[in-house]
Amino acid sequence: GIGGGFQYGLQVSIINSPAEYIKSFIRETWLKRFGSSPNEEMITLMWSFVVSIYSIGGLLGSLSAGYLSVRFGRKKAMLFTNIPALLSATLMGLSRLCGSFEMIIAGRLFSGVCGGLALNIHLMYAGECAPRKLRGLIAITASTAIAVGKFVGFALGLREVLGVDALWPFLMAANAFPALIQLLTLPFFPDSPRYLLIDKKDKEGCM
Repeated sequence: GIGGGFQYGLQVSIINSPAEYIKSFIRETWLKRFGSSPNEEMITLMWSFVVSIYSIGGLLGSLSAGYLSVRFGRKKAMLFTNIPALLSATLMGLSRLCGSFEMIIAGRLFSGVCGGLALNIHLMYAGECAPRKLRGLIAITASTAIAVGKFVGFALGLREVLGVDALWPFLMAANAFPALIQLLTLPFFPDSPRYLLIDKKDKEGCM
């Protein structure tokens, strides 16, 4: 779940805390580039892009989840979700250093792709691997992972943790940590029996 529903919950909640800092960063960057301060409508528009483009990335990820899970298998598809996660963390983490608010927008798009992929494939993979008696319980863990991700996102956004002006790029790049954990642990997990039997015709592997 840490690379599935957790990623989605984290990214949904993590954007709330640094809102004013990111708006100030957009204002400062605009002033350096064009020599004049942007009006409030432009700041609101750029901030709207930062927030809403996550949903567009989520749509793209969700539409790709079915194909990737059949083409590469549930486990490899889950591993693939870490590519946009790490890419988004890199873009958002380095945005202030590079003086580019566009990197935050691009990073949010990639984190949306990660969330859309991870949430869908997580449910599929967990449900197919679960023993019949525990299938319902295992399916609920996706909702639990989302809730934990939201809680961690809000906790990291506290002023006592990363919710300050100097540290907001690290807060935005926090999704790299669960992605790295999944990259280190998921290769040791089995593939989905359903995928092996139905898509790969590997009855022995399924058993």
